[in-house]
Amino acid sequence: MASSCSRTCLQYLLHLAHDNLDFRLPSPFWCLNSLTEEDVRSVMARSVCAKSAFELWGRGRTHSELRTSLLNYSPEKMSPYVHKESTYRINVYTFNKTLLFADRIKKIDALEYLPFEGTVSLKSPQHIFCLLEDYGTDPNNIPEHPNYVYFGRWIADGQRELIRSHSVKSRHFIGNTSMDAGLSFIMTNHAKVKENDLVFDPFVGTGSLLVACSHFGAYVCGTDIDYNTIHGKGRSSRKNQKWRGPDENIRANLRQYGTQKMYVDVMVSDASKPVWRNAALFDAIITDPPYGIRESTRKTGSHKDIAKAPDGSYADSHVPVSQAYNLSDIFADLLHFSAQHLVVGGRLVYWLPVYRPEYCEEMIPHHACLQLVSNCEQTLSSHTSRRLITMEKIKEPKVCVLDLHSCCLSTELPYHGHNAFREKYFSGLNKRSSKEDTRADVDGK
Repeated sequence: MASSCSRTCLQYLLHLAHDNLDFRLPSPFWCLNSLTEEDVRSVMARSVCAKSAFELWGRGRTHSELRTSLLNYSPEKMSPYVHKESTYRINVYTFNKTLLFADRIKKIDALEYLPFEGTVSLKSPQHIFCLLEDYGTDPNNIPEHPNYVYFGRWIADGQRELIRSHSVKSRHFIGNTSMDAGLSFIMTNHAKVKENDLVFDPFVGTGSLLVACSHFGAYVCGTDIDYNTIHGKGRSSRKNQKWRGPDENIRANLRQYGTQKMYVDVMVSDASKPVWRNAALFDAIITDPPYGIRESTRKTGSHKDIAKAPDGSYADSHVPVSQAYNLSDIFADLLHFSAQHLVVGGRLVYWLPVYRPEYCEEMIPHHACLQLVSNCEQTLSSHTSRRLITMEKIKEPKVCVLDLHSCCLSTELPYHGHNAFREKYFSGLNKRSSKEDTRADVDGK
């Protein structure tokens, strides 16, 4: 009987994690409709932004309204979980307020009107029920009574544990710009990475995104222009450690999490000069290009004329030099590369830095073969942020479209010139610093 109920579309309650909550939203609880229990479980099996999901039985602005709502809930939907042979437990969760243990017990006792006929089991219940109270999102103005209360049957927890287990703090190989574990898994979900996919990162760095993708069973590979990073050489980014160890590399990171078999390879390569054959190779391209803040934006090349052999190749002894790689060129190359090398339906997910006072949606790079799916903001400061851009390949490029100029990039003006974002980033910091100094002088007087 329970299995047949799980195929029915019910109303579910999603509890978002507080560190992923946009505090412009009125509540951390989302009500979901027209979903089956299998749908909810599949979402929670991947989500790192949600704490828990519940089958919603009742809700109200007060406990009196909650009681009315629960008494009106369908007995047929309740019966598989409240009969005599079942065991259960009731938990009390509060958002933005901590309750004493005695107060939690009182709230549980007040639910005696529910038709539970089974046995209470605190250690290993068959079913877990939760009373959830929402006290708003302002920690400086906590109301005496909750703004809203919910009651429901627990369905599943999200994958919040992955953020702790894959924390950069405990990772074997890290760098100055290693991507946060939580953001890495969010990017992986945006790209719909699944088992046996082939995922590529053209600015791979220390491979944080590859670690997240390999967790979900994808084969991973990447390139980077930095020889020392790819080979795990040079100065360490860890405190009190001067040089990297002999086994600090991306492969070692995957070995740490038991996903080494998903590692294809990484190599030193310039993103502006792809080395791949002209074919659709990748199911997803996920990357965090350099912005010129903590990592320089550079590519191989020189403003000087360098003699080449008649066949266009360099001598074996040639050591390439690097030059500025404008942000506008980085994103034009990235979209052009993705249009050629993603399979149809494959996704490109990347971060786009923006200067907030000048931002508008027209700044988002676009390509005839790539459709914009989502555009999410992560605020970095009062004047800068970065947008998580997700695009999906909708068609193969035609011969004429393969010309780089066909990549219609409206970011040419905002990103014109080397390190334009870098200059605006530090100009904003300097302005803020000067204001603070002025305020300190006034206070001192």
